[in-house]
Amino acid sequence: LAGAEHGQFGFVTHAVAPDWARGSLNQALGQEECEMAEARCQTLGQLGSLPPPMKLSLELSVATKPGWVDAVTADLPSFLQDHADCERKASALAMSLVAKYPNRIEIIPELIATGVEELKHFQQVYEVMRARGIPLIKEIQKDPYITALMKLLHSDTERRFLDRLLLASIIECRGAERFRLVSESLGEDEELQQFYHELWVSEARHGHIFVGMALEYFEKDRVYGRLTELNEAEGRIVDGLEFRAALH
Repeated sequence: LAGAEHGQFGFVTHAVAPDWARGSLNQALGQEECEMAEARCQTLGQLGSLPPPMKLSLELSVATKPGWVDAVTADLPSFLQDHADCERKASALAMSLVAKYPNRIEIIPELIATGVEELKHFQQVYEVMRARGIPLIKEIQKDPYITALMKLLHSDTERRFLDRLLLASIIECRGAERFRLVSESLGEDEELQQFYHELWVSEARHGHIFVGMALEYFEKDRVYGRLTELNEAEGRIVDGLEFRAALH
């Protein structure tokens, strides 16, 4: 997610990675954010999830088009309502993985931490909305992006587990890219601009966490090979979506 053109933050790679999985975390995030992400990676390593000599990078296959930013800035209240719903669902997803795979004890602590952090994001978005007089809404329009991604999941247990982790990584990285674009478009709204700047740094860290989890259980060639397939499929999906005031 290097700016609006190429995605360069997200998951953890070994020294040898696919051609598209490269780029400098320092260039993508800046020194302060780099140190934050590396600290999170070291925490994973202490939990036994990741070996130390890993790099952080991800390049999404398709960049978000400017028309999406225009749709969001034209209707920020609707975007905030959708964003709040996405954070709530992200927290629920992390906890559903704990419930679905209780035997995957190596990754449960990080899944719980991620679920708690996503719930905190939901609280933060709600506070922004409340301060601006924007209510939560009961029914959110069905997300065509997530619906299309779910069709990519394998049906058997083992491959589906891998797919769920890798898709979670890609979704988080897409969110990071879009939060950065929103932040850059809100020059006159300093409070909201800073809020989304902080969020895209956090979402970038989440992207590499889920791939790190996959590497705990699957060979790196299998992880990167499937990640490449899903990354390219996600790009085709994004290219075909209509622009709307929503995260996806």
